[in-house]
Amino acid sequence: MKKVMFISSTGGHLEELLQLKKMFDKYDYYIVTEKTKSNLSLKEKYPKKVSFLMYGTYTTFIKKITYIFKLILNCIKSLFLYIKIRPKYIVTTGAHTAGPMCCIGKIFGSKIIFIETFANSKSKTRTGKLVYKFADLFIIQWKELQTQYPNAVYGGWIF
Repeated sequence: MKKVMFISSTGGHLEELLQLKKMFDKYDYYIVTEKTKSNLSLKEKYPKKVSFLMYGTYTTFIKKITYIFKLILNCIKSLFLYIKIRPKYIVTTGAHTAGPMCCIGKIFGSKIIFIETFANSKSKTRTGKLVYKFADLFIIQWKELQTQYPNAVYGGWIF
């Protein structure tokens, strides 16, 4: 059975990713997201199939400094998780948590499937801009984004 890592940041990105749960039974899956109070129940719902990275966002200068350190630590933890799981595929709906894992996966030969978030119908996300350059499959949920991501596949809404 093929190993598939499903990874995203918390909130709407995670909600989108969990819309793919019908696929979980078809693969040896693993979920990676940020650790927040609202996500802790995932450990019970998907026993031994969930790992958390540090939650990282910034709104002030001090939080930006803290975010940089969290990003570095999350990159290191992502490398260890990748080595532990060794996924053949990495599926993500994006944001900052997923970017480093996609880069690590690409270096080690995983296939990268990126689903650009439903929240952006007219502009590229930062993670989307990065991962588009090397994703094996880049899926958009809005036809309007086809002009910005010409090699993307329109997949329709994930919800």
